[in-house]
Amino acid sequence: MKTGIELIADERKRQVEVEGWSQEHDNQHDPMEFIRAAKAYLMIDEDFIARDCMWPWTGGFFKPKDDIKDLVRAGALIAAAIDVLQNKQ
Repeated sequence: MKTGIELIADERKRQVEVEGWSQEHDNQHDPMEFIRAAKAYLMIDEDFIARDCMWPWTGGFFKPKDDIKDLVRAGALIAAAIDVLQNKQ
């Protein structure tokens, strides 16, 4: 069984390799967008808040699944925000 950090790293890699969300693409966004997206996945039990108030992009990209997958996605989005912040320094 993979650890949480391994699952998050795998998801971040998938986002880059499968979805095409490269570092260059991510650097074009405000890091707060990634943080808001992560919060949306963390607030999934309050669907209205997550989808309509927190999610920074079009609704089609918001795909909650289950507790573990949602936490993994949130972690990967936080990692993306950290990378963008580091690249702006």
